[in-house]
Amino acid sequence: MSAGDSSRETLEIESFHTRFSAWTPCSNKALNRQLFQERVALISHWFDLWTNKQRQEFLFTILLRCTKSQLRFVHDQFSERMQVAKVDFSTVLPRFISLYIFSFLSPKDLCAAAQVSWPWKFLTEQDCIWMPKCIKLGWFLPYLPTDHEYGAWKHHYIACVCSLDWLTPREAAAVYGTLNEPKAGDEELQERHREKCLRKLIWGKIALRKKELFRVRPPWVSGTRCSRSFKSRCQPRLPHTVRDRVGLHEALEKQLALASLEALPKRSNAFGRHSYPSFSRENWRGVLKNDNSPSDAFQTHFMLISSRIPAYEMVVDSVRAGVISVVYEYSGLTLESLLYLTDKALGGQKAQSMGIFSDGDSREINLLQGYKIGIKNLLRPEVRDFWEKLGSFVAPEEEGGHVDLFVPLGASEAGIEVLSQLSQLTGTCFTAPAGIATGSYQHILSDWLGQPRERAPPPSIYFSEPKLQAWSSLTDFLEDTVKSVRKQFRPLFKELQKNVSGRIIGQFMFDTMSMTDILNNQEIAQALADGLVELSKENPERNDLDDNPQDTKPSLSKNDPNFEVLVQLERKLQMDWSAKRTRVAGELLQSERKYVQVLEIVRDVYVAPLKAALASNRAILSAANLQIIFSDILQVLSLNRQFLDNLRDRLQEWGPAHCVGEIFLKFGSQLNTYTNFFNNYPVVLKTIEKCREMVPAFRAFLKRHDKTIVTKMLSLPELLLCPSRRFDEYVHLLYALRLHTPAEHTDRGDLTTAIDQMKAYKSYIDQMKQNSNKKDQLSDIQRSILGCPILSEVNRYLIRVQDVAQLHCCDEEISFFLRLYEHTRDLSLFLFNDALLVASRGTSHTPFERTSKSTYQFIASVALHRLLVEDIPDSKYIKNAFILQGPKHEWICATEAEDDKFLWLSVLLNTIKSTIEK
Repeated sequence: MSAGDSSRETLEIESFHTRFSAWTPCSNKALNRQLFQERVALISHWFDLWTNKQRQEFLFTILLRCTKSQLRFVHDQFSERMQVAKVDFSTVLPRFISLYIFSFLSPKDLCAAAQVSWPWKFLTEQDCIWMPKCIKLGWFLPYLPTDHEYGAWKHHYIACVCSLDWLTPREAAAVYGTLNEPKAGDEELQERHREKCLRKLIWGKIALRKKELFRVRPPWVSGTRCSRSFKSRCQPRLPHTVRDRVGLHEALEKQLALASLEALPKRSNAFGRHSYPSFSRENWRGVLKNDNSPSDAFQTHFMLISSRIPAYEMVVDSVRAGVISVVYEYSGLTLESLLYLTDKALGGQKAQSMGIFSDGDSREINLLQGYKIGIKNLLRPEVRDFWEKLGSFVAPEEEGGHVDLFVPLGASEAGIEVLSQLSQLTGTCFTAPAGIATGSYQHILSDWLGQPRERAPPPSIYFSEPKLQAWSSLTDFLEDTVKSVRKQFRPLFKELQKNVSGRIIGQFMFDTMSMTDILNNQEIAQALADGLVELSKENPERNDLDDNPQDTKPSLSKNDPNFEVLVQLERKLQMDWSAKRTRVAGELLQSERKYVQVLEIVRDVYVAPLKAALASNRAILSAANLQIIFSDILQVLSLNRQFLDNLRDRLQEWGPAHCVGEIFLKFGSQLNTYTNFFNNYPVVLKTIEKCREMVPAFRAFLKRHDKTIVTKMLSLPELLLCPSRRFDEYVHLLYALRLHTPAEHTDRGDLTTAIDQMKAYKSYIDQMKQNSNKKDQLSDIQRSILGCPILSEVNRYLIRVQDVAQLHCCDEEISFFLRLYEHTRDLSLFLFNDALLVASRGTSHTPFERTSKSTYQFIASVALHRLLVEDIPDSKYIKNAFILQGPKHEWICATEAEDDKFLWLSVLLNTIKSTIEK
């Protein structure tokens, strides 16, 4: 064996012994290098198997052990690979792109950017940036700048701002206070009186201001005067087209600050700081009347109708001629979108009165999905800003302007507080129904809180009363009928506006119902009922009184002139709290009696015959099915029967000191009976359907008894629906009862506790109903979209569906405003609260049929927090377009109308913001 072979064998043996050891040979460089490479490969293999967090911890540990020279080496390697350029974008990008970037800054940020460098100062003072900001505020240069004049519009903006006298929100709160501060009675009255005086000064100054705008300005020579030498009072007369588009809502706020300073000279702004209003799209249209028009020129009546109202098409058809009505989607709009629709419908004019017909109860207004407006959230910035801007669309209270809310806010203390806060925010009179009538929307036909006696009732201002009465009495039945009508008419009315299609459907329904026959039948039924009541009265003392006229007291005849005087005095006198409390208690007993009668129909018409047939060995249903269907509803009947007896016993000897709250507390402690019923309610309905299909005798039994006079034209499933609607009436009546109960009354504490119990249980029912509706809606969408993944998830619901056209850019290298797009296919965007589903939309036609059917094919779904939205400005070649960009896909979409794009982007961005915040 040679010496070379011996050394090679020794090296192999040493390598074998040191491969997996912690010892590093320092003397043998070749072995050291080999061992180092093996360990690097081993660590690299481990690094590939680690998670991201483990890799970060490893890198952090390694960097802590490095020296400065090693860290400098890492920095140099990182700079070579990433190549981060530290240059000013304004010196690299084209000038028009830099100006476009700076145009998004506010005036305050532009002034700060001008101090960065000379290039930034030159760009941020360009007239193309400052001119739109001045025109947006109605500030125009009184002269024509020369070609070489620089920064004229910026100097003019600063000059106009310096002429204003503004208080910051903190300074205004220190001077005038806020609505959240508790105030004494005298101080609150003084505050209201001062506010009325200030608003009178506002409108007087606005009138003088408009007169000045009509004067001709001095003929200044071009370029001879600088814009900074002119104050805001020297503004030239605006063109008519521009004046109509300039929003003056912020001008009202400026005049409020100026008037308050003049009325209170000792409370001037000692700090000398200014704050500027924010402008949005809905403020671009003017809302002031003409100067030459008299104070009674506001004759427009405006009505907002929510799509959540049952059979809202019939409400739309009930609107009187000359009233502007707008139907808005409950689940697909934001407050900003609702303001935009209102502003567009009014077209720059003010309304004499505005009605809002939406869902709600005696404490809050269910205006939009996610916006239940009550006393708790009324002062939130976005809600407060909405009502202030909405109030600017209505004439002031001094000129007879008022806002009518078709929600029974006048039946509770919280609702009255909401009306008071809204009146203070907007300076406009707010009215609402104060009735306690139970049933579906019967309250709108009762007395109204805050309405002057000389003014006509709000329902007669906006609606045809016979149609509205027919709708309110048949609301529950009409909604089911209108659903089928909508399904048939939707393809035909797809291109029409919502209020137009609503009027057509409403007119079709009223013509089919034969309105004259309904009114005649109501009159006949009322006459028969009155006659039966009179015949059932047995008063033997009446004949004795007729025989002895001397014992009777003198009475006034209708021909007596004093009779009308007494009637007028009686109408003017308001009932005291005890009489009103008695009226509410009577309504509670009457409605409870009707409710128990409905439950007794189930027992007498359905349960008793079925049990009798089972006992006589001629069973229609088995004992198990009878137990499943009727056991819970019979327990509910027993509970409410006992509750009705307690109410009847208490009201037989009713007095001002008697209490009802303790009876409700006892009833509330036994609500587990209702819980069992609602938990088994889906099973009960499925059992009824299954028995109807499988048992012919039960199907014949239901055919004989459903929708008869005895069952009040209701079927068995419709009768089982009554318990879910009763708790809403309980809460409504309890609030009205507490409203007319003095604070020192012993029943007030029990009523408050009972209200909390009923509200908690009502929210439980609403949550069950909402979950059921969301599940059905998601199932319908999943069935309609071919290839759709499973949509049923916890807390997911549909917000809006938007039909768009997908576009493709032919050449992305050319200028942005010169790009051409081609229409590739039609899409439908399904917006959920956590994701966006994109599906292709097709249209299929049936032979010999006019209607068409839409088919959907699933494309993709994107989580909202990973979705980017980019607007595409309108150009010569494209309109109403935007870009939706996800992690893997990008869609260029366009809507048919500009309004659809604005509403869709508003809802989409608001939903994305809510998702990110959550």
